[in-house]
Amino acid sequence: MGLFDFLSNKGEEKPVEPAAKPAAGGTDFFGNNAPTTAQPTAAKGDSYTVVSGDSLSKIAKHHYGDASKWHQIYEANKAIIGSNPDHIEVGQQLTLPTI
Repeated sequence: MGLFDFLSNKGEEKPVEPAAKPAAGGTDFFGNNAPTTAQPTAAKGDSYTVVSGDSLSKIAKHHYGDASKWHQIYEANKAIIGSNPDHIEVGQQLTLPTI
């Protein structure tokens, strides 16, 4: 749905479905081939590698469908992230807790 569709529908909102996770062997966000072997997941949830442009709220929005759940990601990864939740680095492996 584009902006003109939204405006012509007088702002009718439709619920947005969370993005589906790509199947194993697919491509990542940048179109690169994803590894064919599945990476082991942590007992607490899935793991995620930070890419350029990420923030905890963007990661939460993509994985949980709710950007406000960034606090749970931060709490599960305080030892990796440090005291500033706004400072995550490309390449960090974060644990995404099951919510």
